[in-house]
Amino acid sequence: MRSRIATTLRIKEVKYMDFKKLSFDELCEKLCENKKTLIVYHARPDADAIGSAFALKDLLGCMGIFAICACDDEVPERLSFMSEDVQGGTVLDDDMLLGHERAISVDSASPSQLGRIFERLRKDIDIMIDHHGSGTVYADNYIRPEASATAEIIMDIAKWLLEKGKIAFIPPRVYSCIYTAISSDTGCFKYSNVTPQTHIYASELVAAGVDAADINHRLFESKTLKQLKAEGEAARRLAVYEKGRIAAVTFPYSSKFSLALSNENLESIIDIPRSLAGVEVAFAVRQPEDKPFFRVSMRSNCDFDVSAVCVRFGGGGHVRAAGCSLEAPNVDEAEKRILAAVLEMMKK
Repeated sequence: MRSRIATTLRIKEVKYMDFKKLSFDELCEKLCENKKTLIVYHARPDADAIGSAFALKDLLGCMGIFAICACDDEVPERLSFMSEDVQGGTVLDDDMLLGHERAISVDSASPSQLGRIFERLRKDIDIMIDHHGSGTVYADNYIRPEASATAEIIMDIAKWLLEKGKIAFIPPRVYSCIYTAISSDTGCFKYSNVTPQTHIYASELVAAGVDAADINHRLFESKTLKQLKAEGEAARRLAVYEKGRIAAVTFPYSSKFSLALSNENLESIIDIPRSLAGVEVAFAVRQPEDKPFFRVSMRSNCDFDVSAVCVRFGGGGHVRAAGCSLEAPNVDEAEKRILAAVLEMMKK
């Protein structure tokens, strides 16, 4: 594999340099190559990352191609129904690295989102499949920003393989993973990234036998006591700026420790500032460990581009949903830096 250097740029403005922008047919043809495959996806994985990865794993398996999914973190318990009985641990280890002939990333807009995996692979990712509108191109790629989720692309790949006779059928697990991913990334089909095509995919998936009611209950209506405690603490720490246009939540490690919470329990705290009436931009700053390192989730309820803010800190995402990480001496300073970037962007 040749050495590759990625440049941090907005994808819609990117100069692809050494990386090839693949057509959909080129992508599918490459996927059909019989190579032992490592499928990687972003740290702190969400349903789109997990669903896209495991659906692609199953599709490759239908062609007799060995594939294994790997991440910097294990699959969260609430999403384990997509990976259980398919693969044990997902944290990348030396055994996974041995013998793989190619690496494919899904739903990962920037190398920083892959965490330590990017360095362990020596930056050699062969194909990047993604739907984010901003980030860092780091491999030959197929990027569809208009897709509500990366899983929409996987759905089209499944159809292509079936139509070309590369697979005999699409396994039910693939349909379930794809539906879960799309429903999660669209907030149960209520976010602005939903398109008419998204509803067509959903209709096709339900027609194929997906239990949409069960999946949506798991995703949106079933919360653990610790998750509710995390959201309660987030509400207590809610701060409002610019006459209610901006809302923020900070969650220091001390709060996480005192409530005996896991990082998984904190994933939904961004919903607290985002759901406040009148808020245009919301963000949550959380401290996963007792270190000067913070993770940020951002949401927009208007046309404000939160991904442009996150790109400044090495992250990326969509216009209305994005994330990044940063180092700061404390959680208050981290919040100030994000707030300052938001205010600066609002003035433009």
